[in-house]
Amino acid sequence: MRFITQLQQPGEQTPTLYLLNSCRISWMFFEKELQEQGEIRIIQLGFDLDAHGIVFTEDYRTRVLKACDGRPCAGVVQKFLASVLPACGDLSFQQDQMTQTYGFRDPEITHLVNAGVLTVRDAGSWWLAVPGAGRFIKFFVKGRQALLSMLRRAKYRELLLSELLGRRSPSAVRLGLAYHVHDLIGAQLVDCVPTSSGTLLRLPDT
Repeated sequence: MRFITQLQQPGEQTPTLYLLNSCRISWMFFEKELQEQGEIRIIQLGFDLDAHGIVFTEDYRTRVLKACDGRPCAGVVQKFLASVLPACGDLSFQQDQMTQTYGFRDPEITHLVNAGVLTVRDAGSWWLAVPGAGRFIKFFVKGRQALLSMLRRAKYRELLLSELLGRRSPSAVRLGLAYHVHDLIGAQLVDCVPTSSGTLLRLPDT
């Protein structure tokens, strides 16, 4: 499960990328090409080991610089963006890699963690992170759970897409119903069944 996002705030909508591509294999090759060219970065979202985010590198750079502007960590963050980001497209970083390859001292790595640029994976290892992304992830998870709950309560655990989108959004759905519908379809958490009345969203049998 992967998402492409510009780290939107509630009310802005960005669809699950797989949903918009008829051929996932083609997209996987395209994604790899973009990653090798340094156009995108893959982010571990944290709530599920299989859940990753895709962010454009330039958007990531802009977001990080804005979040750290005027803070004591700004110099270390700029060093990270200049030396590590262009050279390494990995999802995570090891301590020897950070200290020996890129010349960061332990206090500097601590500054990167405090700035939200890195998040601890385990001892001596860190995920690439986005400052302030926790708020988006919180809204994302709550919204997904709310939509799944709506489907579980529906008769036969299914709803017409048009009916679902026409409903009033629950308070937990801060990113918009359409966003989370795209998510459920793209993550294959619902089956899409064509009917004479339109697309039917159905929870798969468990």
